[in-house]
Amino acid sequence: MIKASAPGKLFIAGEYAVVTNNHPAILVAVNQFITVSLDEAIDEGTINSTLNGGLPVPWTRQDGALHIDERENPFIYITQAVTVTEQYISELNKELVFFHLSVESELDNAKGKKYGLGSSGAVTVATIKALLKFYKVPYTPELVYKLASLAHLSVKSNGSFGDIAASCFTGWIAYSCFNREWVKERQTEMTITELITMPWPDLMIRQLRVPDNLQLLIGWTASPASTTHLVDKVNDKRQDMADFFPNFLAKSKTIVNDLIIAFDQNKTQAIKDGIRKNRALLLKLAKHTGISIETPLLEKLVEAAETFGGAAKSSGAGGGDCGIALVDNADTILPLFKQWEADGVVPLPLEVYQEDEGAGVL
Repeated sequence: MIKASAPGKLFIAGEYAVVTNNHPAILVAVNQFITVSLDEAIDEGTINSTLNGGLPVPWTRQDGALHIDERENPFIYITQAVTVTEQYISELNKELVFFHLSVESELDNAKGKKYGLGSSGAVTVATIKALLKFYKVPYTPELVYKLASLAHLSVKSNGSFGDIAASCFTGWIAYSCFNREWVKERQTEMTITELITMPWPDLMIRQLRVPDNLQLLIGWTASPASTTHLVDKVNDKRQDMADFFPNFLAKSKTIVNDLIIAFDQNKTQAIKDGIRKNRALLLKLAKHTGISIETPLLEKLVEAAETFGGAAKSSGAGGGDCGIALVDNADTILPLFKQWEADGVVPLPLEVYQEDEGAGVL
């Protein structure tokens, strides 16, 4: 049996703007995982997942590509990950075989409520890593990122693919999205092997150094939110915000670039100030769109963190899910957690996850 895992993620800064290429964000990978297992099969394969109650869904091949009856397919990200990766594997002149694929997720709680840690990105990354291991193809984080991004493009994702980057590169990363149109145009005229070996315009993924005294705390509101739905809402209103939105993008780029410099220069106070500025900018976006990015419970999370000297904000699209706080005084963590719990916020015992280098070398 072949197994591969991918971590969940959280956005630290740059939300909404990062959906536009060449606008940076900061993300972290966290130590909750989706694990994909593969066993070779004969004539027909299956997919089953804890995300779907564990019921196996059969698949076969049509014209050399994975096929599931659309009436039975709850696994669009998995199937597209398989389709793109097997196309790449076929270009390497390897023979395709059937397999049973199973998925186990830690990105939901015991009752099945999602934490907002990026399950679609993590399951795509874990599937691709498992397939490359299965077919004995060495890989790098960049290779997996590009294959996963192509899979998400094929399902018309409106996201930034930042969750994919965090799951692939792990740790703290600075990220900006590639030019989608450039990639889509070249998809029609070259092989996947050719496309993934080319530099993608505007793509930026790099590790960040984090001050030793800076600690990331994560609070969960127990209210799931749909990133896709919220991003769609903002995109639908962009034309109505012709005066505001370009200014929002410019300010977000400045704030996040300043944050990246603050990380590089090990300046804890500047990092905390940047988090506060990004929060204020997102509140302005919420006001202009009428979208509840920072819910009342997320507001309480932020206010409590500020009381104990931390800097905090919503994480990702907001509307529920998680908020993050950065603190530089370990003595404040326990009282802050107690205040969160009193307010109805669940502190999550998560840590930043950094994968060992060379993990994809066979």
